[in-house]
Amino acid sequence: MLQDKTSILTDAKARLAQAGIELHVTKNHVKNINFRLKPHTLMVSVPRVISTAQIEQAIAKRVPWAIANHAQVLEQYKRKQHRSPDALNKDSNNHSPLLLWGCAQPFVLNHDETMAYYRQQLADVIPALFEKWQPVVGASANEIRLKKMHTRWGSCNTRARRIWLSTYLPAYPLECTEYVIVHELCHLHQANHSPAFWQAVATAMPDYQRWHHILAGKTGQLD
Repeated sequence: MLQDKTSILTDAKARLAQAGIELHVTKNHVKNINFRLKPHTLMVSVPRVISTAQIEQAIAKRVPWAIANHAQVLEQYKRKQHRSPDALNKDSNNHSPLLLWGCAQPFVLNHDETMAYYRQQLADVIPALFEKWQPVVGASANEIRLKKMHTRWGSCNTRARRIWLSTYLPAYPLECTEYVIVHELCHLHQANHSPAFWQAVATAMPDYQRWHHILAGKTGQLD
């Protein structure tokens, strides 16, 4: 990750963060500066030999484009990529290979059975996970509920201090559920996705980006 040492990059990151987009800059064996806009992330690949000024200018020019096109990228992602686990890899009997906390299980369940199974598994771990992370974040939820959500992993009603978690989460590594819990707890401090919010998330969970990317479909497999 290219270190952020300039005011221009700081300003770019702040503007993108206000739109719910993280900036990731990496140096690679490429000839030109390449941009790739993904859900909640602007990936920038730059040549290994390039001046900081050139990087700054290129990113600054692309910020308005990224903000303007982010909504369309999110919509496309919801339609084509962000599918619930039960919609993926179905076998000829219309059953899905079952994943639990990112690991394949030696049995299959139909849709209703999978949802009941995931709900119970999630309910079993929630008390311990909230007990673990609430002191770290410095915020506590008054109520925790589970819901079958197709396009969200969690949500937070800051006024009621009520957190909802998606019943699809048990298909992914347990750390993904922990990240969602941290994310929603941090909303009790910061209601939006401002730089202060993401700083709170990073402070509580320094490796959150790994789990964020898994849930956003940025990795080829779960490990």
